[in-house]
Amino acid sequence: MATLTVFTPAYNRAHTLPRTYESLKKQSCTDFVWLIVDDGSTDSTPALIKSWQEEHSAFEIRCIRKENGGMHTAHNTAYENIDTELNVCVDSDDALAPDAVQKILDKWAAVKHLGYAGIIGLDADMDGNLIGSGFPPELEHTTLSGYYARGGSGDKKLVYRTDVIKKYPPYPVFPGEKYVALAYKYRLIDQDYSLAVLPEVLCIVDYQPDGSSGTMWKQYLLNPRGFAFWRMICMKYPESKKRLVIDCIHYCSSSILAGERHFVREAPHKFLTFLCIPAGQALTWYIRKRCEN
Repeated sequence: MATLTVFTPAYNRAHTLPRTYESLKKQSCTDFVWLIVDDGSTDSTPALIKSWQEEHSAFEIRCIRKENGGMHTAHNTAYENIDTELNVCVDSDDALAPDAVQKILDKWAAVKHLGYAGIIGLDADMDGNLIGSGFPPELEHTTLSGYYARGGSGDKKLVYRTDVIKKYPPYPVFPGEKYVALAYKYRLIDQDYSLAVLPEVLCIVDYQPDGSSGTMWKQYLLNPRGFAFWRMICMKYPESKKRLVIDCIHYCSSSILAGERHFVREAPHKFLTFLCIPAGQALTWYIRKRCEN
């Protein structure tokens, strides 16, 4: 059995998925499985994957097709089916960096006895520029939220132990919505484990205009219950006092957008939530105005 599963949620990404595949074919180490979760694609994604499976690559290619439900439901499906020691998500518009698999497995062999939940590495853009900040030279381990709390920025590549990721609840599904922050599970894991720092670029990312990062204001409007849920988790496990207030304002706004009447009563910080209602109302107005354009 392979040590690592590289899993890729895919929805109508036949135009970018070949880049991901080519990056996997170029890996110097093939001790991994590629698991593609096809989230109800209506383009040529299924036929493309089938053709790759028939190529008999040096690594196993698995595919699970499901009804479209959003990125978080694709992650739920992936975690239910992963059977390797480690797993890492590489999105369908991204590429695994050269030798990334070997770097991950070498690092894990050196630190696995220390009880970490996994490894945190770096992302870079297509021009080789780091996404956000790097790691301080002295930083050997951190939680994801702790990294951001001390001033870190930008997306990072997370490699998790499969037994750890499966210990925590799946992403909730809200009827009619297709977004819950993937950081939900990571924030829960942060309460119990830290991650070993690997100061290497593991993934080359290419943010798409129609991806969640490029459509966030619209996501706020379309998925208010999912965002309110995530803000409640952030308020329960805050990164900082400043971030707590920001999350509380967003919680108020998402709850208003969702038509929730008792959101103050349900909030982890009820008095702060009450104080943040005016700011939440203003943010709600702003979100609606942004989405009109």
